[in-house]
Amino acid sequence: MDHARSLLRWYRKHGRTFPWRSGKLDPYVVLVSEIMLQQTQTSRVSEALPRFLRQFPTVFDLARAGNGEIIRQWQGMGYNSRALRLRDAAKTIVREYDGVIPSSPEILLSLPGVGPYTSAAVACFAFNTRVVVLDVNVRRVYSRLVKRQKYTTDVEPDEVLTRFAESLIPQRTSSQWHHAVMDLGATICTARAPQCTVCPLASLCPSNNVLQSVSRTRKKEPEFRGKPQRIWRGRFIEVLRGQKPHTHLRPAQLFALATQSPLSAHEEEWFTAVLNRLEADGLILRTRWGVRLAD
Repeated sequence: MDHARSLLRWYRKHGRTFPWRSGKLDPYVVLVSEIMLQQTQTSRVSEALPRFLRQFPTVFDLARAGNGEIIRQWQGMGYNSRALRLRDAAKTIVREYDGVIPSSPEILLSLPGVGPYTSAAVACFAFNTRVVVLDVNVRRVYSRLVKRQKYTTDVEPDEVLTRFAESLIPQRTSSQWHHAVMDLGATICTARAPQCTVCPLASLCPSNNVLQSVSRTRKKEPEFRGKPQRIWRGRFIEVLRGQKPHTHLRPAQLFALATQSPLSAHEEEWFTAVLNRLEADGLILRTRWGVRLAD
């Protein structure tokens, strides 16, 4: 329990403050914030969450929202399909659980848009369930604690980390413990330059001051005009989001507004494929008048 005492003592003094951690915890707010935090920086979520909750203060409000309404309120978040999956999860919660956010990780995992991490995180942070929550920061901290690592990029398999975590998580403060581990990984036990000299777990860590810095090679994303395709998807949605509800744009007009250049013949096939994907994801609607945000 030395790990728990040392880390929780540090967290009480140095823990980060976020809207989804403050005040009386609302499971609905935890669910919304966890979906937002998927692939999005905490600073951006801190700004977007209060605005989103003003528009959709309860799971019932969110369940009633149309696609276009949801997408407009998701502005600045990226990965817009997450917003629709969140709304679909709200519909399921209202329909099958009378609007009560489930506390069971297994039930949470069955909701649209909720994967293994998010189901564990909601159960932990909303209900203080003693369950293992593994995100990139937690994996890094546990890996360095479980055995001596050579490089800053070294990470142990999830099976190893899960067994290790189960031996550490306090019985009554699972939520606080996981927030503490995440904050430690985000601020001190970082990916490239861990600050071992100020780490509260330094005396217990076999990787203390022995890690060799190395950069992780990122997989190259599919690109268009030198930028990842997902960036262009977001720009097309952003242009449509800026139009009045039910306003149509001709496809060529949408392309020109998003790229600041006309659509050329050799790019039409790529652009059509992007529109097909956006429509299949429920983000846009194509009619004889053009393209607009989905209803």
